[in-house]
Amino acid sequence: MKADAGTQRRGEILMSTYDNIYAIVRQIPKGRVATYGQVADLAHLYGKARLVGYALYQVDERLSDIPWHRVINSKGEISYSPLRHGGDYRQRYLLEQEGIIFSPEGRVNLREYKWQP
Repeated sequence: MKADAGTQRRGEILMSTYDNIYAIVRQIPKGRVATYGQVADLAHLYGKARLVGYALYQVDERLSDIPWHRVINSKGEISYSPLRHGGDYRQRYLLEQEGIIFSPEGRVNLREYKWQP
């Protein structure tokens, strides 16, 4: 079944939006983090932090140069979810490999590690 023009256009807009998000995430340097909301704001998607999460969920880290693991929530925490199939634990591991330290409560000190573009 062929998609209608409206559905195809919405798909193109979504992919363009995701590409914009990915371009911003690629700029986050090693040893720094950004929040979902921060990435959304930089992409001019104000109030759309969840959309950033959806975009990053689509990234296949084996095939991508997008450092998805450098984006965390506004509390300085990794957003744990059973839907991530262990990706949340991998995210913490990757951040620790970059020198980012977590508190005993599992938080990153955003004053110290937050990326300031």
